[in-house]
Amino acid sequence: MKTKIILFLTVVSMTFGGCTFLDYDESSFYKKEDVFSSFQRSKEFLANIYSYLPTKYGLVGGSLRSAACDEAIWVEKLSVINRFNNGSWNAINTVDNSWHYFAGIRAVNLFVEEVKGQEFDELKNNQDYAEMMNQFKYYPYEARFLRAYFYFELAKRYGDIPLIITVLTSDEANKLERTPFEQVIDFIVSECTQIAPELPVNYNNITQQEVGRITRGAALALKSKALLYAASPLFNTGQDKTKWEKAAKAAADVIKIAGASGYTPLPKLSNLWNKNYAINNELILGIIEGESNSFELANFPVGIEGGGTTGTCPSQNLVDAFEMQATGLPISDEAGYQQADLAYDSQNPYVGRDPRLNASIVVNNSVWVYGEKIECWTGGRSGAPVNYATATGYYLKKYVDSSVSLKAENITSKRHVWNIIRYSEILLNYAEAMINAYGNQNYKSADLPMSAAEAVNMVRARQGVNMPPFPNTLSPEEFLKKLKNERMIELAFEDQRFWDIRRWKEGAKVADIYGVQITRNGDHFNYKKVLVEKRVFDEKMYLYPIPQSEMLINKQLKQNAGWN
Repeated sequence: MKTKIILFLTVVSMTFGGCTFLDYDESSFYKKEDVFSSFQRSKEFLANIYSYLPTKYGLVGGSLRSAACDEAIWVEKLSVINRFNNGSWNAINTVDNSWHYFAGIRAVNLFVEEVKGQEFDELKNNQDYAEMMNQFKYYPYEARFLRAYFYFELAKRYGDIPLIITVLTSDEANKLERTPFEQVIDFIVSECTQIAPELPVNYNNITQQEVGRITRGAALALKSKALLYAASPLFNTGQDKTKWEKAAKAAADVIKIAGASGYTPLPKLSNLWNKNYAINNELILGIIEGESNSFELANFPVGIEGGGTTGTCPSQNLVDAFEMQATGLPISDEAGYQQADLAYDSQNPYVGRDPRLNASIVVNNSVWVYGEKIECWTGGRSGAPVNYATATGYYLKKYVDSSVSLKAENITSKRHVWNIIRYSEILLNYAEAMINAYGNQNYKSADLPMSAAEAVNMVRARQGVNMPPFPNTLSPEEFLKKLKNERMIELAFEDQRFWDIRRWKEGAKVADIYGVQITRNGDHFNYKKVLVEKRVFDEKMYLYPIPQSEMLINKQLKQNAGWN
């Protein structure tokens, strides 16, 4: 059973050094014809393409990309992630150089071209031939999805990029100009539209032991996400409302198949991560990582026996975003969409808050790993001045498996599941597109059978969260602000906020990063919000620079504005 899961998912542990498998010259272990005339080798080739899918939410230099936006700080100040924050990155000293996706794209182009008409005649007498071919017929559509996904990852970083959909020689590829962003999105949308009807809703009756393969829902979800980005202010400079309408319609197409696909916001937040992929009904596309404890080692608090190296320190900015559960009101008038809940007590700050706060973030004096209290206060065993203690007064809980043990006498590991696209994101995408397109949180139609308010309230109403619905008294502008806050809460640490800030063009608004200074007086604590970091954000940073190494190879590439 495990071998098939490993083939499609934990192959992500492979390095991209597998590119020699794509060259197929006379010195290669297999020639091209050897690979694509074999069902098993073709399957392995596709598995290698799957390995380009991202894991661990934008891991950069060991850090989550969350530490490059207002969600968090990475405790190690010398980490490469901090180039995003201090303005020291550029076309030569890049951060998160993602040009490697073109290797995955080249592999897809080759795969799609070479598997056409393959029937593996030598296997026709095998008992499982029909089952094998029933799986194989989906492989080209899975590969085309992966190519579309890789283009989305490139486009959201760089904007205009070369669009290559056939097998080219290196010389041909290195003479291509950048294709406009809109044309790249059009290609992604067209591909997803074509392949979605060809893909199954699930693989339950196709293969019993493989999970993580591309489904119809994944294709429709990627289409909706690409259109959402295209409609957003960074790329929709003309404020064309029809782009928001297209994004809403695409998200509605996912919602319409939710029942048949089994998609629903999960009742337990903890089931969103590190659980069995097959029973996660919220997951549309994800990655299973084999058993490990590296994420726990990087994020367990220092100072306790069997502790880690702290890593991701959630910000006070994020903590302040969590509303009061009883009223759904923010804790500060600075939220800008509703007045603050007067019941909030800044000296008892974590009581009565949205339950997602406790599910996502380790707060001072709370019981967590090993059933111990985490002492974040100054002088506490996991607080300043302990080396590598939290820089913000908080530790990461979301996706960190507290059942892992790092104690020397009993080191354990656990499987991790990383969400790439999940149903709650689609609901929030839909709500955002709807309010921008129609300016009415209650608007719906025959083609758009759910209102923006109904979509976001479905996320908030999940069992164990039970947050009050958005009030009908909100103006469209207030609704959108509250919705953006909801995205920050619901999708925290899932590599969404970094990109949301950019597509909304709000980078300069969130450059000040706050933490909390905690002092202890007997059994009581004093909490003081403090500025921890002032970051650099320039207009040019909404898009990545094209790596200078690529500019030297291909003289036709033009650099993004401001990076010359």
